Amino acid sequence: MKIRRFYLDRIDSMLQPGKVLAIYGPRRAGKTTLIEDFLKTWKEGRFFLGTGEDRTVREVLGSSDVNLIRSAFSGYTLVVIDEVQALTNVGVGLKLLVDTLPDVKVIASGSSSFQLASGIGEPLTGRRRTATLFPVSAMEFSAEFGGMALRQRLDELLVYGSYPEILTIENARDKAEALHELCSSYLYKDILAFERLRNADKIHRLLSLLAFQVGKEVSITELGTGLGLNRLTVERYIDLLEKTFVIFRIPGFSRNLRSEVTKTSRYYFRDNGIMNAVVNNFNSFTMRSGDDVGALWENFIVSERLKKQEYARILSNNYFWRTYERQEIDLVEEREGRLYGYEIKHGKASPSAPPLWKENYPDASYQVVSRQNFSDFIV
Repeated sequence: MKIRRFYLDRIDSMLQPGKVLAIYGPRRAGKTTLIEDFLKTWKEGRFFLGTGEDRTVREVLGSSDVNLIRSAFSGYTLVVIDEVQALTNVGVGLKLLVDTLPDVKVIASGSSSFQLASGIGEPLTGRRRTATLFPVSAMEFSAEFGGMALRQRLDELLVYGSYPEILTIENARDKAEALHELCSSYLYKDILAFERLRNADKIHRLLSLLAFQVGKEVSITELGTGLGLNRLTVERYIDLLEKTFVIFRIPGFSRNLRSEVTKTSRYYFRDNGIMNAVVNNFNSFTMRSGDDVGALWENFIVSERLKKQEYARILSNNYFWRTYERQEIDLVEEREGRLYGYEIKHGKASPSAPPLWKENYPDASYQVVSRQNFSDFIV
C-alpha cells in the first residue's frame, strides 16, 4: 500500500531558482520516496540526484570552491541532495551553488532538523524555503482511501501509528516488531551521534516517562529526579527529541489570570506507534483502560491537527489551558486575532465551555472533538 504524499503535487510550485527547498522530517517518514516520486514527473531538463553520504558530493559541496561547484553542477536545471545532514558546512556549499548558478533549482532533504538547520540556516538566510514531512497524516490517508476507510482503520492507527512502512504491514505482531526496530535503529540515531552517547538508555527512559504523562503537565524537575539527571540535561535531551521530530511541546496559555497554569508544558509524540513502542504496549485499543484510551486519543488528535496546520499553512500559536480550580481545555489555538478552544474526548464530554473560560474569554470559541466529529478537525 503506497499513499500519495501531500507535497508530491506541490513541490514544483515551491521550487524557485536561486533558492533551496529544504525538506525536513523524521527518519523513515518517506522523504526519499517523495523525492523519487517527484523526479519521475520532472520534465524541465536534466537533474542530479545525490546524497550527503556520497564521498564525491561531500568533496564538492564541502570544498567552498566556487569554480569546482560551478563546473560540477553546471548544466543541471535541478539539483537534489538527500541526507544532507551528513555533509559538513552544507549551508555554505548550497549558498555558493545557488549564488553561482542562479537559474538552478535545489532540493535539500535531511532527517534531523537540529543538524540540518544549524548547517544551512544562517548561510541560506533569504535563500531557503522549508517543508516538513511527517509520518502519513490523516489528511493523506483520507485523500487516498476516503473518510470511511480512515474510520475503519482508526483503532489500528491509534495503536500502531502511521509511519509508511508500518501501514504496509498487515500482521499486528509484525507491525510491533517493525516499530521496535524503527526505535532501536533510527529513532535515537541522530541524538546518539550528536551527543556522543554510548547507549540510548537515558533517552529511552525519558521517553517512557513522557509517554505515561501524555495530556498532563510535565515537571522537568521531577523528570530529572526520576532519571538521576540535572534539570539542564533533561531540558537538553527534550530539546533534541523535539528537534528530531520524536515529541513536541504544548505550553500553557494565559492572559495574566492568576489562577491559570503557565509554568509547565505538555508533551506529545509525533506518532502513536512510537509512543506505544517506547512503553512496549501494543494492546488493541478496545482492551485499553480509560486513562490509556484518553491519552492515545488525545495524542493522535493533537499530532494530526499539527500536521494539518503545517500542510494547510494554518498559522497558529498552540497552547493548553488549565486553572488551579482544575478547569481545562486540551488545545487552544491563537490565530488571526482570535482564540479557539478544543476539548479532546474519546467518549462523551460536556458541549459547554468551562465557566472561567467563558467568563474571561467571552469572544473565544469552544468545541469538543470526539470520535463522532474528529474528521473535520484533522482532515
